[in-house]
Amino acid sequence: MVTADTLFSQLQQVRFSSIRDEDLKQHIERSMPVIEEIERLKREKNAVILAHSYVTPDIIYSVADYSGDSYELSKNALEAEADLIVFAAVRFMGETAKILSPHKEVLIPGTDPACSLADSISASDVRRLKEEYPDYAFICYINTTAAVKAECDVSVTSSNVYKIIENYPSDKIYFLPDRLMGMNIIDEMQRRGIKKDIRLWNGTCYVHEEFEPRMIDEFRSAHPDIYVMAHPECKPEVIRKVDYVGSTSQMFKKIQELPGEKVMMLTECGLISRIEVEKPGKKFLGTCQMCKYMKSNSLENILRVLKDPRPEDYVQLDEELRLRAIKSLEMMFKYAEG
Repeated sequence: MVTADTLFSQLQQVRFSSIRDEDLKQHIERSMPVIEEIERLKREKNAVILAHSYVTPDIIYSVADYSGDSYELSKNALEAEADLIVFAAVRFMGETAKILSPHKEVLIPGTDPACSLADSISASDVRRLKEEYPDYAFICYINTTAAVKAECDVSVTSSNVYKIIENYPSDKIYFLPDRLMGMNIIDEMQRRGIKKDIRLWNGTCYVHEEFEPRMIDEFRSAHPDIYVMAHPECKPEVIRKVDYVGSTSQMFKKIQELPGEKVMMLTECGLISRIEVEKPGKKFLGTCQMCKYMKSNSLENILRVLKDPRPEDYVQLDEELRLRAIKSLEMMFKYAEG
């Protein structure tokens, strides 16, 4: 189990936290009994805790068994020899874990585990679109509910989306729900010389759509040697100006290869916090954005769902729906690895 001194040393390195050292020490002192109780209950219930990179660092560096992006964590959930999964993230991620691991119980500890992107479209919306566009293949971003996945032909992640769209055996594709990622897909297919008729839904991630190209221009003017990275959920005008586009896990790995010191990373602040702790040595310039849904997870709520879970904390999926939803994930593995 993590010690108070180790946790203090790690959290001290997080630049985007404005908390004073003395206040941080007091926060950790108050948190240690909660952490100890969580660890005891994990052993007692054979539980594993998954924490998305966007949740607060005190969760990642105290009780999380695995941390990463939604795709990585779903694989961790599948591989973990546990009876209970506590998924500190948002609900659609817990649903993906349940799709892949139906015999494990999945609990969501966030007090507001919504997602502006996943919640922008429903299964009934997809069914209506399929009637309107019967000749189109429906490809959905993994940031969707299980019910939406069940209506789609294949799912994609931010790391494999371009490969799957290029390789998918249909020239007519309806991509959902992320309009900005979809616009970036269209740009990338044109760059690759791939002709596809791609239609888009109008969903967005409220975190990533906040970044503007002028931010990049301002920092490049002041720091010509800056290296700019962005998530593909950002606007196309932003993506066209950056040096590297990648998923959360891809950016985390890419940072190790950069020879320079100055980096601008256009994504949620949690990823930068992880890099500052685990891969120190870079100087992050500019700003990042916080996800209120991810940040609704806390050590106290993790303890509560382990100790006294409510019915709404559980991820429950109808088996018929789960079997339909898993097909889109299986097709993702097929086209991503092909």
